[in-house]
Amino acid sequence: MLKTRGAVMVGTNKPMAIDEVEVPEPGPHQVIVKQSATGLCLSQVHQLQLVPDADCPQLLGHEGVGVVTHVGRDVTHLKEGDHAITTWVPRDGYPGRDFIDGLSPIGVKYKGELIKGPVGTFLEDCLVSDQLAVKIPAEQATPESSIVGCAVLTGAGAVYHTAKVRAEDSVVVIGAGGVGLSAIKMASLMQAYPVIVVDIDDEKLEFSKGWGATHTINSKKEDPIKRVWEITRKGADFAFDAVGSVPTHELILPMTRGGGPGGNNVGGMAVMIGWPQPEFKLNAEHFVYHQRQFRGSHGSAVPDRDFPMYLRLSAEGKFPLEKLVTRSYPIEQANEAMTDLTQGKIAGRALLTF
Repeated sequence: MLKTRGAVMVGTNKPMAIDEVEVPEPGPHQVIVKQSATGLCLSQVHQLQLVPDADCPQLLGHEGVGVVTHVGRDVTHLKEGDHAITTWVPRDGYPGRDFIDGLSPIGVKYKGELIKGPVGTFLEDCLVSDQLAVKIPAEQATPESSIVGCAVLTGAGAVYHTAKVRAEDSVVVIGAGGVGLSAIKMASLMQAYPVIVVDIDDEKLEFSKGWGATHTINSKKEDPIKRVWEITRKGADFAFDAVGSVPTHELILPMTRGGGPGGNNVGGMAVMIGWPQPEFKLNAEHFVYHQRQFRGSHGSAVPDRDFPMYLRLSAEGKFPLEKLVTRSYPIEQANEAMTDLTQGKIAGRALLTF
């Protein structure tokens, strides 16, 4: 049994426990990654606010980077000493071999009690299925490469894989956080135009211009739907919700262009990539009269193939991960970091370091 330090969710709207956790020897298809860094995601804000006490203690975190220290007997693609990104998207594609549901314990214990959750990158020694650890070159295993495991694959993947954005397509992204900025950058790399960013924070909107935004809209100051139509003149080809709230869910479809009658006259596409809310309203006329489309995108990536691409783009300066990461906190300050994220004080992505 390995003892390690980390941050554990212990209850709804309660501070995380920064404490010692017990990690067992890996099973046949598990590995332990000793991490140098892990990214902070808005999904952890939602978890801390919404997960009931009955589902705690719970592991948090799903994007990290580090060195493999222990390998299960049936693991073939990793060995001790390899560098790896830990992620929540299975290497072989969803659901992946031996993939487990989101609350199944994997053997990690806190105060003698099994902790729920398949990934726990808020732990220095992270025990995961080998499906959730992707080998990378040692020279690319920088702290900021951890965010490839969620922010980049989610935002960029929604643009590249789900929507299949191409040159001169018009794109709107709501939310200029880590996921949204990744979507913005990929849209820019695909030569989309215009790339319109909607947020409520002028500082984040200004930051997004360095990531490929050609137009910005502060939705506290002007009607975002009206402004998108003014910029595009016909509505956007694609609109992405990278926030995950009822208002943003309901904004993206009316931002897209209409189609109309006819077999090939298809409207624009709204893509939800933020945390999904259980209920929101859509106008059926958008689908029937205008043939608009509404899709979800949940970690649109094949990690073994896509992670090398994102790391290469970063090395070439086209997707500079080191500029996307703007804040770092030691794991002991995990609660402070989460408060800053909740209050919108973090531009780009923040890291917890070990």
